[in-house]
Amino acid sequence: MKRLRRYGPGAAVAAVPLGLALAGPLLVGEPSARGASFTVGGGHWLGTDFVGRDVVQQVLLGGRPVVLVALAATALAYLVALPLGLISALTHRRWLEEVLMRPLDVLLAVPSLLMILLVAAAFPPGAAGLALLVAFVSIPDAARIVRAAAAEAASRPAVEALRMQGESWWRLAVGYVGRSILRTLAADAGIRLTGVLYLVATAAFLGIGVAPDAADWAVMVDRNRTGLLIQPWAVVVPALLIVALTMGSNLLVDAAMEKHTPPPKGRRPGSRP
Repeated sequence: MKRLRRYGPGAAVAAVPLGLALAGPLLVGEPSARGASFTVGGGHWLGTDFVGRDVVQQVLLGGRPVVLVALAATALAYLVALPLGLISALTHRRWLEEVLMRPLDVLLAVPSLLMILLVAAAFPPGAAGLALLVAFVSIPDAARIVRAAAAEAASRPAVEALRMQGESWWRLAVGYVGRSILRTLAADAGIRLTGVLYLVATAAFLGIGVAPDAADWAVMVDRNRTGLLIQPWAVVVPALLIVALTMGSNLLVDAAMEKHTPPPKGRRPGSRP
């Protein structure tokens, strides 16, 4: 019951968009014939979109690209940011830290959307290119979070003791410092996934890396907004699914962090303040 109360709200919110993203393409069946644009009814539960396609089918097909690209972009961002942040926090060579972190500071000064527009041409079109693009934009901030968290852990006496014992850099970085910042990284991952979902949706909304008629929730919001007053379901449904996915992800991460947060001194676990 405790787990249900802790994880239930987040799981309930995220279940629908995740379920549609995973199982949606399996439920589509044969594509229906195209009809008139922005119609309501006529055998279509949620009407038709801007080119006459069934909105239900587009919703079932449009979740998987958003979820897979967001997860891949988040993983790629940390794959680069983790070693950069750990090396910068653990090195005793000031010049190496400057070489690693100052270029990231320059990139941080550029707004994310502007950077996406500037570097979009350097990445191949499609889902893989979009994941690489969003990961590239997310690396500077993630690396600074890792570096800030790791610097505090690296300054502890235990790290100096391990250095004096001749422990390898890998043991210091991964075995001690890396384990010490896991909670911080888990909290940041939930927030970052929300930001990545926003960037993925925005890039798709702007038509970057995605075909203008692709089955994608973000593309649906963009391409169908001209008919919002005529046929709102083609915009409202995918927009609500994106919002539910981001909210559910944050609620699940918050619940996991609450579980692993030790109670304040002088209080027993589960006791009231």
